[in-house]
This record gives sequence, C-alpha cells and structure tokens, in this order.
Amino acid sequence: MSGVAAQAGHEGGSRLGAGADFTPEQLARGRGLRRAQVPWVLGGRLVGLAVTLVLGLTPAGAHLVRWAGGLFGGSRTAQVLAGMAALVLIGQLVGLPFAARVRVVRHGYGLVTQGWAGWAVDQLRALTLGLLVALPTALGVYALTGWSTRWWWAPAAGAAALLTVALSFLFPLLVEPLFNRFTPLPPGDLRSTLLALAERDGVRVRDVLVADASRRTTALNAYVSGFGATRRIVAYDTLLRTAEPREVELVVAHELGHVVHRDVPRGTALGALGAAVAVAVLGLLASLHPLLSGAGAPDVADPRSLPLLAALAAVLGALSGPAQAAVSRRIEAGADQHALRLTGDPEQFIAMQRRLALTNVADVDPPRLLELLFATHPSTARRIAAARAWAAAHGEGRA
Repeated sequence: MSGVAAQAGHEGGSRLGAGADFTPEQLARGRGLRRAQVPWVLGGRLVGLAVTLVLGLTPAGAHLVRWAGGLFGGSRTAQVLAGMAALVLIGQLVGLPFAARVRVVRHGYGLVTQGWAGWAVDQLRALTLGLLVALPTALGVYALTGWSTRWWWAPAAGAAALLTVALSFLFPLLVEPLFNRFTPLPPGDLRSTLLALAERDGVRVRDVLVADASRRTTALNAYVSGFGATRRIVAYDTLLRTAEPREVELVVAHELGHVVHRDVPRGTALGALGAAVAVAVLGLLASLHPLLSGAGAPDVADPRSLPLLAALAAVLGALSGPAQAAVSRRIEAGADQHALRLTGDPEQFIAMQRRLALTNVADVDPPRLLELLFATHPSTARRIAAARAWAAAHGEGRA
C-alpha cells in the first residue's frame, strides 16, 4: 500500500469490523503512525508540486535553465542537460527534509533498521537513477521539438510507450540489485513447497530468492519478479524469519496470482498507453501561448520551456494518481481471490493479513477518502472481510 494510505486511519472505531481481529491497542498503534507520518508524506508531495509549478509557470524556471546551461558553455544541448539535472536535483533536495522526517517517525515505531549513512547512500542511488532516465529523455524530447514544434509529441508519445515497456523489463534486472542483495533460499521444506505451489499454479519460476530487507526495515513482503526465464519468487528475509511457513505460502500465492492474471504485462501495456496519452496532452498544453509566455519561453523548442513541460507532467501525474490507485486496488483484490482459490485456506489467509498489518504497523481500516485517493491495495479490514465472504460462499465456515 502507498506510504499515505497504508497508515491512514480514522479516529473512531472500525467500519468493517476490524475490532474483531485487532485489539484497541493495535488499532491505535496504526492510527498513531498515521497521525505522525501522513502530514509529512502529503506535505512533501504538495511542496514538491508547488516548487515544480513555480519553476514551470513563471520565468524563474527559464532563468534557472539559462544559468545552469551557461555553466557548461550555454549551448542548446548544455541548457537541456544542465537544466534537466538542476530540476531533478531541486526536486530531490526539496523532498529530502520530508523524507528524513518520515524516516524518523518510522524509526520510532521500530520499522527502520538502516542507519543514516545507508539512507543517504540510497538517496544518492535514487538521484543517480533519476538522472540516468531524465537526461536522455530530455535530450530526445528537445531533438524532436527542434524537428517540429507542432508535431514533436507524436513520435515522443511512441517513445514514451516504448520506454515504459523497457523499464518494466529492466527494473528487476538492473534496479532491484542496486538496493538489495539476493541469495537463493536454501533447500528445504519451504523452498520445495513454494516451487510446488508455483508448479501447481502453472507458473514457471527460475528460483526462490531471499532479499536482505532487514538491513533497512522490519516490514514484511514478498513478490514475484521478472519475465519468462528471469522470473523468480522473492521473499523478504524479515518475512521468512517471523511468519509461519503457511503464511509465507499465502503471501506467495497472492503474488503468483499477479502472474497468472498477467497483471504485469497488462499493467505495462496500460502504463505504456497512459504514457503515450500523457505526452499527447503535454504536447497540446505546451503549445498554448499563454503558458509559454508565462514560463518565459518563446516556443517549446527553446530549452527554457523545460520547466514548463516538467510542471505540466507533474500535474498530469497528480491528477491520474487516484485512477491508477483504483486500478491497482482492483488488481490486488483479484490476486487475493486467486490466493484463496489456490490454497483453499481462508483461515491462514486472515492470519497472514493480521501478521502483515501488525508487523508493518498498518492502519487496518483507513478513512475512505484517503483510501480512494492513495491506496494501491485494499485495506486490511476489506481483505479480511473478502476472505470471510469467500469462505462462506465456498462452505468453509467461519474463518
């Protein structure tokens, strides 16, 4: 679940009967983390968006691009690269105090095991990855705007779709290893059970790996990563150390549901389509003279329009967020149903949901508004209620 909604709670009791599965103290702990964390998460997003809008909708961004480019000779290419780097760096710096405060809050709840030095290294890695994607993208966009200020968005939309697909394939191979070390799960009953579960589900996996998540967090998780010959089951070491084997199996069964339902290819296709549409809308908005004039750029081919494009992209991303969250919740609910069908064990499914919620200090029944706006997963209370409904419909009795 997203950083906001996973901790979003309400002040009173439970609308979905969570009080039957959690003690008042456990419910209060999740709400307490929400009260401490959500203002900083939302504040970081809002301040970051505000800074992006100020730079993009006023001449301030144009001056920044010209100044940054001037440090490297002032050519058009220098302005594009230096301007893009400056925007990425500013975005990272603006969000840093908020991210640091969230880390402090989560550390207070026992969710953080990583020191500040490791956290800083992760921030630098994230910045480097952002630059590796953003700089070539900016060069490509301005090569196209130089070709045609009217039709640049058409080939850019196709390139955005292809980039989305490429990143989806490359992420587990190139990005995941930068943040975690993976080792094979030693031979034993659990490994054999997980491989047999995948085989029974018709999913070919190359290996079962353990991610060293404990050096950063106490949170529990598992996922299925990769495509085809690179597909593997990945479990956090924290999950393997604290959960019962049957609970681990239920978590993996949920993740296998994403593979069986082809959620990653479908999500990638939807993401590619969304990226193409977003670029087309961006092209339309960036051609509006009042916006260009306000941003201090004569036309979209001028690198001084770069902050305007970044601001418009940020707005489009923020507006599309609730729709993306809704699609994600539907997909996750489908994977839950798959796990129940595959294992036929709603009782252990519910036990697993309780363990995940308590260990991750999740608010199990958040306010509906925050859930609709930010949650990428159904709330714990909704997932437990769905498991009980499944049990009743399949004659499993009271789970």
